[in-house]
Amino acid sequence: MSGNIFGEIFKVATFGESHGAGLGCIIDGCPAGISVDEKFLQHEMERRKPGAKSAAVTARKEDDLAEILSGVFEGKTTGTPIAILIRNSNQHSSDYENIKNKFRPGHADFTYYKKYGIRDYRGGGRSSGRETCARVAAGAFAKMFLKSLGIQIFAYTKEAAGIKSGKVDFSEIEQNAMRAADKDAAALMQKKVEEFKQKKNSCGGIVECVVKGLAAGFGEPVFDKLDAVLSHAVLSIGAIKGIEFGSGFGCADSNGLENNDFMGSGFSFETNNAGGILGGISRGDDIIFRVAVKPVPSIYLSQETVDVNGNECDILIEGRHDVCLCPRIVPVVEAMTAITLADMVLRNRSSRV
Repeated sequence: MSGNIFGEIFKVATFGESHGAGLGCIIDGCPAGISVDEKFLQHEMERRKPGAKSAAVTARKEDDLAEILSGVFEGKTTGTPIAILIRNSNQHSSDYENIKNKFRPGHADFTYYKKYGIRDYRGGGRSSGRETCARVAAGAFAKMFLKSLGIQIFAYTKEAAGIKSGKVDFSEIEQNAMRAADKDAAALMQKKVEEFKQKKNSCGGIVECVVKGLAAGFGEPVFDKLDAVLSHAVLSIGAIKGIEFGSGFGCADSNGLENNDFMGSGFSFETNNAGGILGGISRGDDIIFRVAVKPVPSIYLSQETVDVNGNECDILIEGRHDVCLCPRIVPVVEAMTAITLADMVLRNRSSRV
């Protein structure tokens, strides 16, 4: 299998499966001398891990302890590859025994089987959302690097189960189970998600991400435009089905006079319809994008499908699954954004004398 490495200089490779011995990542190209805060690393893992007290989140309980195997000495990165291991400890592989020969609707079961001729039916193996724990571990190191440059990343649930946020207060994000930036909307989201759970169904939503502190001039202007690479990074998260920057698809109903962001003194922009990026290069104000998160495909209702022989059959998925992925995808979106920006910062250092 190829395609497990992301980045040009700050490179991240992930490995492992949902029900295997563990998962992990190797970070190559991380500069030496970065102060490593292991408490921060574990905090980031806690934000993504399952078992939270929320109707939206799976009951699977994993410690998700990030074990640093190499690349750090006396609290600083050494410039050598950083290896991190996260061991699995709470797999219930028997939950999948009765459906091992059936393809789950909405999952990658069928496409993996057609590509490789074999698949790990225990939670999807490599295609499981559990793979993202390794991304979050790598993203924590990228964030530590970006912090030294004054760059901050804030992702939050903007919409879930049809409930939209009306305001944005970053201080509220970690204060509610939905990771919304609007506490009133968060309460309504949680209530609606609980209704979906009672109906044995699932729901989707929208996550917004804001990058602050990135100076103008980052991004490669042709194939590796900053928005293009961010899209690559974020769309590689399994449940995300769409992305837009700034005014996004709304610009299709606009005109040039309305959509252009006029500049003022000090190279400032009066509006941000471009999402902070022009010609694939950051322009110095906030980078803003939104992603569409699909409903969790594992629902507790009977569905029509086929087996590995192509025979029609019904499937009833058991086990432990999320109802709405938005709260747990928030730290993953931040991680992939951080990895992308860390790579772009390092690439920029060779752009001119």
